[in-house]
Amino acid sequence: MLTVLRSSWALLLGMTLLMLGNGMQGTLLGIRGGIEGFTTTQMSYVMAAYFAGFLFGSRMTPEMIRRVGHVRVFAALGSMISAVLIMYAAAPDWMVWVVMRVIIGFSFSGVYITAESWLNNASTNETRGQALSLYMIMQMIGIIAAQALLNFGDPSGYILFVIPSVLVSLAFTPILLAATPAPAFETTRRLSFAALYRASPLGCVGMFLLGGVFSAQFGMSSVWGTAAGLSVREISIFVAAIYVGGLVFQYPIGWASDRLGRRQLVLWLSALGGVAMLAATVFDLGFTGLLVIAVIMGGISNPLYSLLVAYTNDFLDASDMAAASAGLIFINGLGAISGPLITGWIMARVGPNGYFLLIAVLFLALAAYAAWRMTRRRVLLAEQTASFAPLSPVAGPIAVEAAMEKAPDGARGA
Repeated sequence: MLTVLRSSWALLLGMTLLMLGNGMQGTLLGIRGGIEGFTTTQMSYVMAAYFAGFLFGSRMTPEMIRRVGHVRVFAALGSMISAVLIMYAAAPDWMVWVVMRVIIGFSFSGVYITAESWLNNASTNETRGQALSLYMIMQMIGIIAAQALLNFGDPSGYILFVIPSVLVSLAFTPILLAATPAPAFETTRRLSFAALYRASPLGCVGMFLLGGVFSAQFGMSSVWGTAAGLSVREISIFVAAIYVGGLVFQYPIGWASDRLGRRQLVLWLSALGGVAMLAATVFDLGFTGLLVIAVIMGGISNPLYSLLVAYTNDFLDASDMAAASAGLIFINGLGAISGPLITGWIMARVGPNGYFLLIAVLFLALAAYAAWRMTRRRVLLAEQTASFAPLSPVAGPIAVEAAMEKAPDGARGA
């Protein structure tokens, strides 16, 4: 671990600062949108726009890097992010925000791809797993810490938009000044969605459904909190609790997945998440109860993402892993775009608790599909599966690819 820190500290520090900025703006917009009088439906378009931009960025950035290089792409997209973050307060119009969210989603996707390729190149086969774990931890710490920064200013003013802009600008200093050489960027061959679905139907369907869950968490939590009448402090604590749950439960569930059947874990975790979200929909749990729900939500959805990547990996040849990682990211992105839109539609009709209702439906749909798939394909033994690698849904395709290539042994195509 110390070896990874010595070789990659600049990248990891830069990514932490980036996540501080990204985590701050996602929550802040939901709060500011309520202050500006934007409807839940309008805010759902704003939040969905980020994931649309992220999806386009994941497809277009590799070509940009091949044409002009890592450093130029990294610097250009970073400048774009910093500019957009400070422009939100200057143009408080939801349609303008939609455009800016597409731009910032595209830019963050490109930044993640560039930083992850640098990190992957700086790691050896022996340290890649540790580097991936540290990368995920620093991402989560950045998002959690970002929520605390929301309490250092008035969301109706400018200062809270200036802070993430400055953080993002600072994030590029250690990365661009590091002595780490820019890696070569190789073209990844494509794997058709039909081939990917044949390899792992549960992986594909699960990634789509989890895209909706994650985008509701990352995009609509503060919108829900504003509609439910929570204070800025309470909203920041609620959002932080989601990612605390994701960070704390990732490793215990990963440990269990390498010893128990992955599908069983997907089934029972999804069912538990669905029941918990239904409880939040039906009962008045109070703020303490809502924090427990937030920890459960994040503690299930984040490990499920890693579980589904690992499960899909169990049925792939080593030569297909890179292409499969891009396919899984794209499927997850499609689900993420629809998540805020459906959440906003439901909340506009049934009230703030529509937020939990949608997440409950998505979790229960995943549990039901996992149960059905257990009747269609035999269970792999634990020794036939590749090892679990922790991942965050905010990671880019290079991190997913590195996780899938981390343990090439397993029962491919079983």
